[in-house]
Amino acid sequence: MTQRTKKTNRGADLPDPRKVLWCPQPKQQEMMSRPEFEALYGGAAGGGKSDYLVAEALRQVNNRFYRGIIFRREYPQLVDLIDRSRELYKAAYPRASYNESGHVWKFPSGAKIYFAAMQHEQDRLKYQGRHFDFIGFDELTHFTERQYTYLFSRARPSGPGTEVYVRATANPGGIGHGWVKSRFVSITTPGHPIVSEVVIRDPKGKEIRLSKDRIFIPSSVFDNPALLENDPGYLGNLAILPEAERNALLYGDWDSFEGQVFTEWKNDPENYETRQWTHVIEPFKIPSGWEIVRGYDFGYAKPFSVGWYAIDYSGTIYRIREFYGCVEGSPNVGTKMEPTEQAQMIRQIEETDVNLKGRKITGIADPSIFDRSRGKSVADMMAENGVYWSGGDNHRIAGKMQYHYRLAFDENGIPKFYVFNTCKNFIRTIPDLVYDEKNVEDIDTTQEDHIYDECRYVFMQHPIPMRRSVKKEIPLEDPLDLFAEERKKAHRIIRI
Repeated sequence: MTQRTKKTNRGADLPDPRKVLWCPQPKQQEMMSRPEFEALYGGAAGGGKSDYLVAEALRQVNNRFYRGIIFRREYPQLVDLIDRSRELYKAAYPRASYNESGHVWKFPSGAKIYFAAMQHEQDRLKYQGRHFDFIGFDELTHFTERQYTYLFSRARPSGPGTEVYVRATANPGGIGHGWVKSRFVSITTPGHPIVSEVVIRDPKGKEIRLSKDRIFIPSSVFDNPALLENDPGYLGNLAILPEAERNALLYGDWDSFEGQVFTEWKNDPENYETRQWTHVIEPFKIPSGWEIVRGYDFGYAKPFSVGWYAIDYSGTIYRIREFYGCVEGSPNVGTKMEPTEQAQMIRQIEETDVNLKGRKITGIADPSIFDRSRGKSVADMMAENGVYWSGGDNHRIAGKMQYHYRLAFDENGIPKFYVFNTCKNFIRTIPDLVYDEKNVEDIDTTQEDHIYDECRYVFMQHPIPMRRSVKKEIPLEDPLDLFAEERKKAHRIIRI
């Protein structure tokens, strides 16, 4: 970015290359070169995310039609961004002005950049009828997916000659961790474009094929040599954080983050066969003598969840099958399938699945399905279709503790709960759950917690005493380097 002093015939400032005000780091430059409609930048602390976003918004201000906006979840969180914009924008465009009450920059060309908050879910509707060429989200994991995707409807040209796109920054953790991870991180290798295709029909029935692309560009403090030079102690600050926060903020680990509820969770494909130090395993034929239990959390506009569990002679529980009612591509949106249809699908699964066919199955469900205050209950409707339930124990904290007890590993790396690797939605949602900021002992119920609840009813039906997790022992002497990878993970050394 260069200082702008020379005037055009419209009064706009033009660049003076003699004075550099801001120069992107290599990773910031890579991000700024991306052509995708959506792009996420970051994944760790110190990568220059906020600087990038403030600078990115400035790129089209010589076009008088241009309108840009940068969001944080709450207004107090905007202070640092606005302060940085005062440093860059005013220096680059001396005639630009900032309106304190409207939180908007107006540039000599007539272009505008807004700074805004979207604290509540319904706040997204404040932007009905608005349009923006550039939409930026700082700390995207603080937002819900509905807030983020709704703004796509506001992404359209403000006038001729503008480019329309969306950019976001994020660290692991926060209420939106799960959907951000699914949308950008876990779907493909970082740095590889993701293309989503959809087919619609016009009023005459003509088929129209559309596509949108997105990408994740990771960055960390190691990609920001300017920061390390100016503040050499910052790396040490990250290095001494508690393990989960250090892994997230220093290394950008999306499987370990502040506020994560079930830090015990492990999904290690290398240990599927031994069933040690992992909760996810390969499916197998369930012995005829094991008990089979079915859990259920009702949903209509929100997803419903059905899980089938096998219980061995030692009391260990295995999640062996799932039926999850969410809209494809919109994980926390229900299919609006009626209870009778859900029951019919459940019966079909139980009549065809090799581990369920012909077995006695006990159903345990959310007690609310027995409510008859508005007429026939969900349980009644499902019973008419041959699917029966008993009410589960809905004590939330006790149920959460049963998760902890069952996920805990003993000294041999054996837990009391396993999940078949075919249960993709359980594997996707449970590790991403975070604590409620107000009710700090419980999970945040605004998340995709339907599978969590369904499984919790099963755990409470078969409680176990308290168990504490034992860390995997790594031998001090390992001449064949059999534990090299584990040692690397457990003993990361940061030299400053």
